[in-house]
Amino acid sequence: MSTAKAKARFDCTVSVQYLPEQSRPPEGPYAFAYTVKIRNSGDVAAQLLARHWVVTDADGAVDNVRGLAVVGHQPLLKPGEEFEYTSWTRIATAHGRMEGTFFCMTEDAWPFDAAVAPFELIFPGLLH
Repeated sequence: MSTAKAKARFDCTVSVQYLPEQSRPPEGPYAFAYTVKIRNSGDVAAQLLARHWVVTDADGAVDNVRGLAVVGHQPLLKPGEEFEYTSWTRIATAHGRMEGTFFCMTEDAWPFDAAVAPFELIFPGLLH
């Protein structure tokens, strides 16, 4: 096992914003922007190559979104560097959740996954 593989790590944080101009309450859909910050907290440079998102609405409908890159980028991050991007999604219900995985590779070709913990998509009108 390579020491580089053992030291590869991306930490991911997410913030969410409801998009009223893209939503149609109460019948739906509901749109949300999400901003992801990815930080290389490992000891080796690594590149984000692809993503897999699991988007689930309140009715249990699941949408799996897979693809290369994030918003057209495959960032190569040195230790301590960060990359941030914003994208968006729609769901049929007023609340749901997302979680995901980024597929990454160190500069010396060791693959690893960076998990994105589940986060909520909540129409602000539900909070009252």
